[in-house]
Order: sequence, then C-alpha cells, then structure tokens
Amino acid sequence: MRRRDFIYLTGMGAGAMMLPGMPGFGKTIDPQEALNAVDVRIKKELADAGLTAAKAAGASYADVRIGRYLNQFVITRENRVLNVANTESYGIGVRVIANGCWGFAATNEVTKEGIAKAAKRAVAVAKANAKIGSPPVQLAPQKGYGEVSWKTPMEKNAFEVPIKDKVDLLLTANAAAISGGANFVNSLLFAVNEQKYFASTDGSYIDQDVHRLYPNFTVTKIDPSKGSFETRNSLSSPVGMGYEYLIPSPSETVQGVTPRYKKRYDIIEDMKFATKQAGEKLTAKTVEPGKYDLVLDPSHLWLTIHESVGHPTELDRVLGYEANFAGTSFLTLDKWKSGNFKFGSDKVNVVGDKTQVGSLGAVGYDDEGVGTKKWDIIKNGTLVNYQAIRDQAHIIGLKESQGCCYAQSWQDVQFQRMPNVSLLPGKTPLSVDDMIKNVEKGIYIIGNGSFSIDQQRYNFQFGGQLFYEIKEGKIAGMLNDVAYQANTQEFWNSCAQVCDERDYRLGGSFNDGKGQPSQSSAVSHGSSTTRFNGVNVINTKRKIG
Repeated sequence: MRRRDFIYLTGMGAGAMMLPGMPGFGKTIDPQEALNAVDVRIKKELADAGLTAAKAAGASYADVRIGRYLNQFVITRENRVLNVANTESYGIGVRVIANGCWGFAATNEVTKEGIAKAAKRAVAVAKANAKIGSPPVQLAPQKGYGEVSWKTPMEKNAFEVPIKDKVDLLLTANAAAISGGANFVNSLLFAVNEQKYFASTDGSYIDQDVHRLYPNFTVTKIDPSKGSFETRNSLSSPVGMGYEYLIPSPSETVQGVTPRYKKRYDIIEDMKFATKQAGEKLTAKTVEPGKYDLVLDPSHLWLTIHESVGHPTELDRVLGYEANFAGTSFLTLDKWKSGNFKFGSDKVNVVGDKTQVGSLGAVGYDDEGVGTKKWDIIKNGTLVNYQAIRDQAHIIGLKESQGCCYAQSWQDVQFQRMPNVSLLPGKTPLSVDDMIKNVEKGIYIIGNGSFSIDQQRYNFQFGGQLFYEIKEGKIAGMLNDVAYQANTQEFWNSCAQVCDERDYRLGGSFNDGKGQPSQSSAVSHGSSTTRFNGVNVINTKRKIG
C-alpha cells in the first residue's frame, strides 16, 4: 500500500470517530444498523417527489440520487486495536437542466418536502448559470430502464461478519510479523457499502447495492547497526467483492518468488513472506543504473496503467476541464482524430470496463442512469477512444455515453470518472517463467511503490515493493533502490510481451482523487505480467555531487 493510501484510510477512520456530526463523514452507527436497508418503495416515492418538483420549477431534465453510504474501518498495530469505526451518510442529490444549463442541490432531509426543496434549489442554480451565457448542455440520448436493480456479486457480506472476527484476523497476521522479527506492523480492513437509488425523467428507477473491501498492511524491519529500515506492504488488492476475498484458496494463489493473489487473499501467508522480505531488502544489492528489460507483475503494473493510461484518456482532462487541479493530457483530440497515433506497440490493447466482476468499478448502471459497458481505448497500440459521459459524448461523435459517471456521495455532483482501465492479456500462450527465460538483463518488479508523473501524464518515474535481478534468463537475487523513468509513449511502445489470461489479475486504487471540490472514487486495473524492453532504471539511493 502506498503511504498516502494508509494515511488516507487511517485518517478517514479517525475522522469518522471524531467528526460524527459532519455530513461528509456521516454519523457513527452501531454495526448492526448497517444491515437495515431502506425499502425501495419509499425511495421511489421520494424520487418521484423530487422529479415532479423539478419539472414544475422549469427543468427540462432531472435526476435524483438517494444514497446511503456505509463505511467500516478496523485498524490495528502490533498487538492492539487502534480504531474501529462504523459510519453512515444518508441523503439526496438532485441534478437538473433548466434553460440549457446544469444545476445541482443536495439535502440530508430525506423527506418528500426536503427533496422538493432541493429540486427547486437545483433549478434556481441552473437558471442562474444560464445567465452567464454558456453553450446549452447536449445530453446523449438515454432510454429509461423502468424499475431495475443490481447488486455486487458476492458470497459473504463483510458487514455481516462480526467485528471480533476481523480484529482477530488482523491481530493474528500482526503476530506472524512480530514472531518473524518485524519491528513494526500495522494492518487495516476497510469495508464500503453504497446503497444507491437513481431516478430520472428519462423513466429509470435504478436500485443498486455496491460493496467493496480493502485489506492491507505494512511491515517494517530495522537494522540498528546501520540506522536503516525497510518496509514491505501487502500484495492484496482492493476489490469489489464480499468477505469471501479473505478466505484463502490455493487455486487463487500465484506461486513464484513470492505468492500473489487473484480472487482470494491469504493475509497470514502474505504477512509471513512480507516480514522475511523486509529483512532481505536490508541487505539486498543496490541496483546499477542503466537500461534494463522490465518484467512487471500485475501487482505493480496496475499503478502505471492508472497514471499513464487511465488519467490521460479521461475526456474532461483532455478538454482542459481539470487543468486547474488534476492537470491536462498529452492525448489531445488531434491525436485521436488522426486515427493512427501510436500510443504503444501492437501488443498493447487497453479497454475501459465497468462490468468486470470483482472489480472496484463494477456497477450495473452509472450515476446518471446509463447501463455500464466495455469498450476499446487503445487497439493494437493505436489510440481509438476516450472515457466520456452523456454531456461529452457528442464531442467525440458518440451516440451514447460510455457509462462512467460517478459521484462519491449523495451531496456531490456526479461527473466523469475513470472506469476500470485494463491491459488485455496476450493471445499467445506465455507463462511468467517462459517470459523470464528469454530476458538477458532485466529486473522483475512486484508491488507498487512511490511514483511521480507530470501534469500531462507524459514523463514519469515509478518504484515498487520487490525487485529481482534477471541474468541470462534466471532470477539472480534481490535488488533494491530501483525506479524506472520514461515517457508514456516511449514506455508503451517498448512493450514486447504480455503473458496470457492464466496470469491475469486485478490491482487498483481505493481512493482516486479528482475534481474541485475533490472527490474520491475506486477503480481497478487488470493485466497479466508484461515485458518492456530497454527501459531506463535509476538508483534512488544515490546522491548527486
């Protein structure tokens, strides 16, 4: 886990305890209260009150989102529990078009009267915006679905598992680290349940029950004789699954220099290896800078995909809408219009996908009532598409939205967010061992680490968790102080091989930030182990001068 992720999650857990009255954090609740769902008939009545009020006030289009957002944090360190928090945030957001402009308002007064007031405020905001004289909103057509529902496919609701069981699991994992010689260890489990109801004047009434889970830890070992320390973070992935993810299964474990995991995760096993490897990193050979062929495990490559492919293909970023905060994109419209912009080698096939089971971004419908789908973004190395929502689709000639609109809560307006963006596996049978056999001088990288990338998502640097030297087709031992540098186009054009679907795994970000005011979303990125030739590697420990 990246340090900023751990700080974010632990901070959220602490904040939830200290600020129970703030709508952004919600209120603290008893864990059992999370299991009490709101009757869908009540939600439909509330939504109809909002839609009726919006149309009466002059809206040409309106949608209502009724959201109940549940969060559970369990945070431990060594042999003690640091925090347990259960929060609920419940309210309504109303978005409208009036006089050709958007308006939005939200309320935590979950009554027919409360939603009607919010609808009228949203229309007033839209009419005020219209006076500025901006071009009218062009919405891609969207059929109404009637009354439909969707739920995250799962076997075991994490909110139904007793807190004690979760604490026991984390403390058992911590104990494995301490017995293995760790100086420090912290671990956490974060569960999310978004109960979302969407209704619109298009005729949709969509009830969704979305679940996500994130187990993680960091192990630290110290060498007091040198005054140095090393860490190794969990190789788990945040998932769009239930608690079954934490039930180990040998068939879902990828063997090799260290175990890695697909649809099931063994936190105890991973903790034991992490503790051993943190110690090995203390004595690992420091890397010699130069050009190497890189073999990148999916537990590492997901972050490179996220930063160098996912973000630059967001259409709002391409258009400059995010320039003030998140930045722009080197993938400008002229490159897409050319039809031949070579983003990567012929091996690079990248898709946007809001449907993949077990992923963080999987839902049945996005937050403006569009059924989710899968589409090509990079095809045989060529840029062929972006990520677009209803009011952007016409800009790139689409007849419908790609279904990637999202808001982090009921009180935030929905906007374009990254879908799951994944590198498709190779079509030719290829295992990781066979890939490594053909590498003369290379580095095998597992797990994500620190990174840096410019505002156009072009020049970057990435580190990792574990680094292994490859010499003449064999793993020659652990390395340390490794980071690689490249520009996005150069890097993806150096892609030489992608392992087949047997090695395909998901990684992801539980809190991807974007927008002003900033919102957080969760997104997965899949890949198989991939080889990149002749990439520049630096030594992060060396000092200049």
